[in-house]
Order: sequence, then C-alpha cells, then structure tokens
Amino acid sequence: MSVRAPVSTGRASPATPLAEFAALSQPPVFGILIHSVVLIAGIEVLIELSYRAYRAEWIALGVLLIAAAYVIVHGLISVVAGDAMVVQVFGRYRGTVRDPGMHFVNPLLRRRKISVRIRNHETAVAKVNDADGNPIEIAAVVVWQVEDTAKALYAVDSFQTFVGIQTETAVRHVASAHPYTSHREGEVSLRENAAEITAELSAEIAERVAPAGVRVIESRLTRLSYSPEIAQAMLRQQQAAAVVGARRTIVEGAVGMVRLALEQLEDQGVVDLDKERKAVMVSNLLVVLCSEQATQQVVNTGSLYQ
Repeated sequence: MSVRAPVSTGRASPATPLAEFAALSQPPVFGILIHSVVLIAGIEVLIELSYRAYRAEWIALGVLLIAAAYVIVHGLISVVAGDAMVVQVFGRYRGTVRDPGMHFVNPLLRRRKISVRIRNHETAVAKVNDADGNPIEIAAVVVWQVEDTAKALYAVDSFQTFVGIQTETAVRHVASAHPYTSHREGEVSLRENAAEITAELSAEIAERVAPAGVRVIESRLTRLSYSPEIAQAMLRQQQAAAVVGARRTIVEGAVGMVRLALEQLEDQGVVDLDKERKAVMVSNLLVVLCSEQATQQVVNTGSLYQ
C-alpha cells in the first residue's frame, strides 16, 4: 500500500507569517487590447440588432459585453515612484506592485495604495525619570520607511500610529535605563554618550516596529534636559562641580610651578634655603598663583627669625 505525499496548493497556511510578494500583473497594452476587443464586440452586436429583428438575448449579450469592457478598464493601474499598490481579493492578499508606471491586473482585485517613501516621526516631549530617579525631559526623531507592505497593512491596525507609539515607548525605556550624567567611570550616560545612546535607541525602535514591516534608518535625540522643577538645583550642582575641577587644575599647576622654582634655585645655587624659609616661600608662591585677585607685595626689612 503506497502513501501519496500531500500536494502543495501554493497557498500559505494560517500559521505562516504574511510577507510581501510581487503581484501578478501584465503590460498595460494587454489590458487595453482586451478592453478594446470586448467593447467593439458589444457595440457591433447592438449595431447588428438595428438591421435585424428584435431579439432579447442579443441585446443582453451586447449590454453584457459593454459592461465587461467597463469592468476590464478598471484593471489598469498607475503606480507613482515612491508608492506601491497592494492588491487583494475577497480579503486575501494577492501581492504588491512596486514598479512605477502603468500595469494591468485582475480588474476584480481591490487596490490599496501605500507610500514607501522615507518618513520622519518626532515624538512629543516626554517627562521621564532617569536611572538615578531625576526627572528629565526627552524627545527624539526617527527616520523610517515601509519595507514590507503586506505586514504594514495587515499585521497591525495602523502602521503610522504603531510606529509613533512604539517609538515613544522605546525613548522612555532608554531614558529610564541610563543616568542623565555619569557619576562612575565607564558608565554610559544620556548626555556624555550620545553615539551609544543613539545606537541603542535605533536598535530598540527597529525591534519594536519590525512586526509592522517598517525599517528604521536613523534616530536622534532632539531634546534632553532636566525638568524645570530641578533644573536650577542641577545647574548649581554642575557649576559647583566645574568650579571644583577648575580649582583642582589650578592647584596642580601651582604645585608644579613651586616645585620647579625650588629645584632650579637649588641647582643653580642662587640661595640656600632651610626648611622654614622653603615653607614660607612655598606659601607665598601658592597664594600668588592660586589667588583670584591681584596680590600686594610686602617688603620684609627684618629677618624671618625675629
């Protein structure tokens, strides 16, 4: 007893994910030729009836041929560059026509135009808590394009709305996963590591919008700041950190200059200083080098030991 293998019907099973494929189409000349032949045949039938006896079946045939010609002409479609034409019949996806120009398809198919041009979407300013719990305001712009027209129309309800919501969700997630400024060495922050944050944001948006057949080309942060309620406090903190850093640089430079001065005085034998005189000289030089205001010279006419 032999067992026959199941014959493939060429139709996708319900479990098979929907994907775009090219629709069956013909050159427009083919459609125009069929339309012309059917239309001329219908007109000829009606003309012949004017010379012959009245027969209802011939009248019905002529009217039917003219109606068929009217239906056939609707199979001619025009596809503009940057657009695609999705065709379906009785709710079933039958393919996509992407090549610009005139095409002839089955006139009974329903056609839906979809733009495959590059688009921009800018999110609204969102208030999010960063990884340190500080409220920040963040917004981003994403550049995207429809890559799979079948998924865009049939996998989601509205792919434009889907892209907008998923982009905002990704922006909030990335913002809450990183601090605004880094406090530890090697920590990725929103402000200092723009390239890493942009790459992470683009990857997350691309993963979220993939079910809609959308390809993410680029994404960028357009706004990043502390919320108004803590902006002044954080500004003072940044100013204090900047002042401390500047002071540290000044002190490090002053100490180096004092060390260099003492070494050159000793090497060249200009003066022989004991520990007390070195301490006084170091103190005076540090005051002169680190002071924000101009120092006043004081001439000592006495001795350090009196």
